[in-house]
Amino acid sequence: MRPVGALAKGFIISVYPLAPVMKVFRGIPSASLRTPCALTIGNFDGVHRGHTHLLAMVRQAADRLGIAAAVMTFQPHPREYFARRTGDLSKVPPTIANLRDKLDAFSRAGMDRVIVEHFTAHFAALSAQEFIDQILLQGLQVKWLLVGADFSFGARRSGSIAQLQEAGRQHGFDIEILPDVTCREERVSSSLVRAALIKSDFAHAAELLGHPYAISGRVIHGNKLGRELGFPTMNLRMAQEYPVLNGIFITRVHGLGDQPLPAVSCIGTRPTVDDSGRRLLETHIFDFDQNCYGKLVRIEFLEKLRENQKFDSLAALTAAIQNDALQARNYFLQPQTPSSASKIRI
Repeated sequence: MRPVGALAKGFIISVYPLAPVMKVFRGIPSASLRTPCALTIGNFDGVHRGHTHLLAMVRQAADRLGIAAAVMTFQPHPREYFARRTGDLSKVPPTIANLRDKLDAFSRAGMDRVIVEHFTAHFAALSAQEFIDQILLQGLQVKWLLVGADFSFGARRSGSIAQLQEAGRQHGFDIEILPDVTCREERVSSSLVRAALIKSDFAHAAELLGHPYAISGRVIHGNKLGRELGFPTMNLRMAQEYPVLNGIFITRVHGLGDQPLPAVSCIGTRPTVDDSGRRLLETHIFDFDQNCYGKLVRIEFLEKLRENQKFDSLAALTAAIQNDALQARNYFLQPQTPSSASKIRI
């Protein structure tokens, strides 16, 4: 995606032509690009079934009112911002989805515009009233707003639903509260998805997400070490500093043909051969030898094999990779019976 940048009132506005009807703004749009909208606000880390229902409500309201369907999200996650500010990185929530996958989900949900707000000290310091006046009314021209029952906003989370409702009465915009979406008697949330993925419970994660968990990205050049070891890999850069997954996994690769390709993947650092700490998603596709640099692919995760670890030698690393590949090949030889999804109640 190539951004088209424009400087307006201190904000860099980046519009990505993801889809004919969706524009992505880095920060509040400049005055000439503002338009009345139906809006929802959230982190949307891993656009799950609750989010999908929320986005459908926004789309319906926008169609009914004849205005744009919009979503506002944040980078970094506010919890990450405050964790870094306090120096307690243990409170950084592991990231479920990269920005590309989040924007793709918004596009598929029919959003007209997405505001990716950089969560900074300035933004965090906005009072609740400043958030209403500067962001909702002036910046985004909100005419209809959908939030969760636990939504709060402004410095120290001082703003409440009641304050939003009063502002709506004064300024002529409607407030709707999102009903809970549940799975297995639990409210569907990013925290629940995150917990399932940390446990490598990909079946449950798929129930919560409404689709199998996957990471997409463009194939980049690596150092070709995998080829030297007899296991050439396709590399994707990890934009997330704290990805929710780490280790060796059985995977499928989408985007290189009509059918997904069986593979084994490593996500994380490469402690045996690289001490830089750089994170990659490296995937060895079985019986595949095509040039795919620059192609957009999606890696679907099926089962975890083991944790990432540092080996004493390249020979030990090669033996471990051989064992990983054997286990993955055996997995694909078995009949695959997809689990039935739990009913989602709204």
